[in-house]
Amino acid sequence: MPAQQRSASRTALGVAALRAAHQRIDGEPKLLDDRISEKLVDRETLERTIERAAVPEALALRVRVLLRSRFTEERLEAAVRRGVRQFVCLGAGFDTFAYRQPDWAHSLRLYEVDHGGSQSAKRASLDEAGIVRPHNLEYVAIDFESVSLRDGLKASSLDFTQPTFFSCLGVLVYLSRAAVDEIFTLVADFPPGSEIAFTFATGQAMNSEAARRVENMGEPWRTHLEVAALSRDLARLGYGPLEMLDLAEAGRRFFRERTDLLQPPPHAGIAAAIVRPRSS
Repeated sequence: MPAQQRSASRTALGVAALRAAHQRIDGEPKLLDDRISEKLVDRETLERTIERAAVPEALALRVRVLLRSRFTEERLEAAVRRGVRQFVCLGAGFDTFAYRQPDWAHSLRLYEVDHGGSQSAKRASLDEAGIVRPHNLEYVAIDFESVSLRDGLKASSLDFTQPTFFSCLGVLVYLSRAAVDEIFTLVADFPPGSEIAFTFATGQAMNSEAARRVENMGEPWRTHLEVAALSRDLARLGYGPLEMLDLAEAGRRFFRERTDLLQPPPHAGIAAAIVRPRSS
């Protein structure tokens, strides 16, 4: 593994490898067209991921990773159509949206937020692959557990007076409940029409094989959320309804005529919520 990747989160690299494996081994149409990810993952990690690709647990994880990005990017496109011009990717890891952004995203100001070590590793991998930083991207180094997210973002060029789209994929489960609450509270303070797309784990998922695997990697899951309580908490903060990924619809759209092994997962924990207009 390249030296620069050793300072990155192992789970962040693993997620990038899952997206890269999708490009190599899964059929068409792709759930996520992400050729950039193949350039960021070292050969050893990618080959190891491909070797396990048909293992049921690995297959289900790959589908969830792909679906959460597809869901988020479709929500982001809808937000752009309603006038949103800022996108903050929290816990960006090796996310590649900024480097393969479609035409509709060029009006956005993009912010990748992550701890400094992960950002340095990613930027080194991008440089090595010859991938140029987009003109509309800003890196913001923040450790969610030691620095206020609000203060960290205030040090960037982010305009707090403008409706903004946030993503937080594969992140909340690793944070303390206080840090999770800070994220939802911060987004709720942005103007109406702002939105957050995120993933979460339920209490039942905390006892899963996936949870045990990442704990053995030194990155244990810490916080779980339940749908009913989460819906109430978000409403109290000023959000509209919690909108979960509709797995039945996803099955019809993405999996009906596939000839590969991909199939919709029984559960996903992928959701979004939009800040509603303030009461006068």
